[in-house]
Amino acid sequence: MQPITLPILFFLLIVPQTGLGEEVQAVRPLHHYEERSISSVLQNGTLFLDRPRDIERFLESLDHVSPDWKAVYGPKGDGHTDRLFLLNRTRDQARAGNQHLTQPVAFLWEGVLSGYDEETGGFRLAIGPKIIPTRWGQVRFKPYGLPAGLIAVPSTTLKEHLLMRKALGETIEVDLVVSGRLIPEESIIYDFAHEEPGQGMVMPVVQLEQLDYFLSR
Repeated sequence: MQPITLPILFFLLIVPQTGLGEEVQAVRPLHHYEERSISSVLQNGTLFLDRPRDIERFLESLDHVSPDWKAVYGPKGDGHTDRLFLLNRTRDQARAGNQHLTQPVAFLWEGVLSGYDEETGGFRLAIGPKIIPTRWGQVRFKPYGLPAGLIAVPSTTLKEHLLMRKALGETIEVDLVVSGRLIPEESIIYDFAHEEPGQGMVMPVVQLEQLDYFLSR
C-alpha cells in the first residue's frame, strides 16, 4: 500500500460527499480474504478493475485510444489547460450513448483502521485513492456519493484481535471495494498529475452503489 498523506485521510474521513442516488451504507462488515473473495460481494456482471490491462481494455471500450499526452502538455506545458479542456469536452461528446457507460464496475481504494466506535462495534476508516500505472497514464478512480463516517465492523473474535494490534501501535490496512457505474455526463476526467508535470492522469468518475471492506492481505 502506498503511503497516504494524513491530512488527506482525515479530510476524507470527516467530510461527506453527497450523491444523486440512494445513500450508500457507511457501516459495513469487515471481511477477511480467507473467508470471502471480492467476487462474492459483487453483483453479477461487474467488472473488477484493479489490474492495468483490465483497466486499459475498459478505457478502450469507451474512448478507443489513449490521449497524446506529450501533445496535450506541449514542450513546456504552456497553454495545456486549454488543450485539456478541449480534450475532455471532445471525448465527453464522443462517449455519449456508449453502451459501456452502464457497465457495473468495481475498484479498490486504500484505507487504515482508525479509532474504535463503541456504538457500532467497529473501526472508523481513514481512506485514500489507489493510483494504478497503465499505458493510458496513471488511473485514479473517483467515487461520487461517498458517505461520511465509514466504519468497518469485524466479527467478535476478529475485533478482539484487532484491538490488541491497535494497542500495540500497529497500522492495520484495509481494502475498500467500491462498486457502481460511470456518471454518463462526465464519466472520465483527463488531467495531469500535480506531483509529476506532464504525467497524464485518467480519472473515471463512478456513482457509488455499494461499499465492501476487506482486511488487506
